[in-house]
Amino acid sequence: MKNFISRYCIVRDSKINLNGKIIFEQETDLNSFLINAYRKFNINYAKFFKMDLLCKLAFIGSEILVKETGMLSKYKGNEIALVLSNRASSLDTDRNYLKTIENKENYFPSPSVFVYTLPNIMIGEISIRNKITGENAFFVSEKFDPELLFNYANSLLASDKTNCVLTGWTDVDKENYDAFIYLVEKTNPYPGTEHDKNQISALYYKG
Repeated sequence: MKNFISRYCIVRDSKINLNGKIIFEQETDLNSFLINAYRKFNINYAKFFKMDLLCKLAFIGSEILVKETGMLSKYKGNEIALVLSNRASSLDTDRNYLKTIENKENYFPSPSVFVYTLPNIMIGEISIRNKITGENAFFVSEKFDPELLFNYANSLLASDKTNCVLTGWTDVDKENYDAFIYLVEKTNPYPGTEHDKNQISALYYKG
């Protein structure tokens, strides 16, 4: 059975690309870039400001896709799956947390930082925001792996429980960041691009 990439969002190089069109661009540090994008797209979710950079990156990409596709009005929460991956895991936040505990004379472990020292927390943040209760998974790969995303998303869509998968790659290491998030559906509503490994790679590298 064929599945389809209905929409995609890329966040890298100080730009946000939605379906091949730049919708936001700003040269600044990553945190300021993400906060300004949050305001640009009129997102209203106060918890965003407490998130680490990895969560903010994934959150912005997912918010844009949720709004663009109207997926929450098309599918129940338990019909939507989330599958994300990256290279650095939660390394950026791990470093920040280490700073709070490495000096015995200035020891101030921060629960608000520690809570983000797992990369799958960003899946939790997106799920809570959108009341998504379907299957979820997070993978760490040495590099972007279209075959992994293709196989896992399609295996979920082969079941009766899942009707769409929000999936992709979201990675942060200091000021190096890269997000490619896309929605896979069983139907072809726009029409979309067929979900296969070559198309996933083409969209990722085209951005």
